[in-house]
Amino acid sequence: MNDDVSGGPADEEVSYTAPEELGKAAIRYFAQAVGDANPLYTDDAYAREHGYDGVIAPPTLICETNQYTGLPRDEHGYPGHSWPQEYPGRRQVRGGNSYEFHQPVRPSDVVTATWRVEKVEEKAGKIFVTSRATYTNQHGELLAVNEEVVVWI
Repeated sequence: MNDDVSGGPADEEVSYTAPEELGKAAIRYFAQAVGDANPLYTDDAYAREHGYDGVIAPPTLICETNQYTGLPRDEHGYPGHSWPQEYPGRRQVRGGNSYEFHQPVRPSDVVTATWRVEKVEEKAGKIFVTSRATYTNQHGELLAVNEEVVVWI
């Protein structure tokens, strides 16, 4: 690996906590936006009939939502997490995600996302940055893990 990429943010960690509970409306809107009509996300009675205390969130909702509220937008208008390091290459593309879901997310959950860079490597002239995000609720319970690869091309 050349000197331009060896000093990345590996072992650095940053956390973001949502300013409020997730809420039923956010769950319903996300389900509608992704085209998922599962009544577990919109109907309390149905969710209770299926073993839950009430509606739950679609699994990937917490990987993209309100724990990032209030972050400044980057030059492309993106309000989510990004590392401040720049790598060689003109742009970045998502190289893939691997999710682990540990328990359902509920409307009353206040989610914290903790990001950590696991690995930075160069392959075929491109930079691959692998990061891991863990999502917990206000009780410190693990909700999900998202391993993400971003490729600088």
